[in-house]
Amino acid sequence: MANSKSAQKRIRIIEKKTAINKARKSKMKTAIRRFEEAVAAGDVALAQEKLNNAKKVIDKTAAKGTIHKNNAARKKSKLEKKFNELTA
Repeated sequence: MANSKSAQKRIRIIEKKTAINKARKSKMKTAIRRFEEAVAAGDVALAQEKLNNAKKVIDKTAAKGTIHKNNAARKKSKLEKKFNELTA
């Protein structure tokens, strides 16, 4: 356990930020999973809707600093590739 008052405060802040980041990552993973379920079902219209939602959530997660912007770009590219394979 930290000795100084400021170190104890930093620990509390880090715990809060960790919880927020976990929630953001979980939301992102859920959006990606829902898109992949739509692709597996073969529903192009639903997949398009879920793709747009997933890209939006990924961008927000990157903008908040939870994931790196290049990581976000890779994830979006991977989803776009799956969608293009579905429509082709």
